[in-house]
Amino acid sequence: MSRAAVEAYFSAINAERFAELAGVFADDVEIRTVGAAPVVGRDAAIAHFAKLLAGYAEHDDRVTRWIEAGDAVVTEIDFTGRLRDGRPIVFSALDVFDLREGRIAKVATWYDTRDVRRQVLAS
Repeated sequence: MSRAAVEAYFSAINAERFAELAGVFADDVEIRTVGAAPVVGRDAAIAHFAKLLAGYAEHDDRVTRWIEAGDAVVTEIDFTGRLRDGRPIVFSALDVFDLREGRIAKVATWYDTRDVRRQVLAS
């Protein structure tokens, strides 16, 4: 059951179907991304992802590894995308999901922020 919520999360993120994304989050979901302030609450999380993904003309989070342990799921991800100006962006990430009653209660995302910043700011 826990993996199903995480699979639904990636499906919704990749297709930018935010109503579906809201359906997999607990009301008090917490989004933690390395180097950023936490985002707390379902509505805040949806707004966060909508704003974040608006910078991409295309994007895909491809899960390359799943680790499941009780109410936690860890995923290794290969992200590929293209910024609005057409430049490509590629990086690897690790997401840790904590689940409660079949919904995502917390997502912690880890990636090389320096490399991503370099790619985004390159001209």
